[in-house]
Amino acid sequence: MAGTALIVVDMVNAYDFEDAERLAPSVEAALPAMRSLVDRAADDDALTIYVNDNFGAWRSNRDELVQSAMEGRHPHLVEPISPQEHHLFVVKARHSIFYQTPLEYLLEQKEVDRLVLVGQVTEQCILYSALDAHVRHFDVVVPRDAVAHIHEELAEAALTMMERNMGAEICDARDCRLRAGAARA
Repeated sequence: MAGTALIVVDMVNAYDFEDAERLAPSVEAALPAMRSLVDRAADDDALTIYVNDNFGAWRSNRDELVQSAMEGRHPHLVEPISPQEHHLFVVKARHSIFYQTPLEYLLEQKEVDRLVLVGQVTEQCILYSALDAHVRHFDVVVPRDAVAHIHEELAEAALTMMERNMGAEICDARDCRLRAGAARA
């Protein structure tokens, strides 16, 4: 039986880049929906995988990345969504969750065919990851209230592109189905 994976994208972050202050309010608004989905994933037998930029720290691991993020400019944006020990964690170096990562192999091993993407940045890493998932024949879901953006108009355009061009399901987190074959009430 195929399953669903909740993919948390780039939420372990020190927010020390040029557009961080533009991004932070959107992250803060999206955090409750993200957290709700992470909490629901375990109850709905959905695999949770964090895929995160390693910021060029090639010898780092999950714990070091979390520690660095917690010492950054906005630890209140990191702490509520930090990965737990039972969550899988994959590092990436570029925008897509798939680009030169073991994620595709991991998803095949876990018999996942449907991805729910949450995190940041809607018009960048979420968009590119959705496209790469689509070309790999994964079903893609993006809860609009569980992704954060830098530029609202670009984020809206990205969500429209994902829906129209990639057949992605765009929904609200409360309506997001995490269990394969189950409808959310």
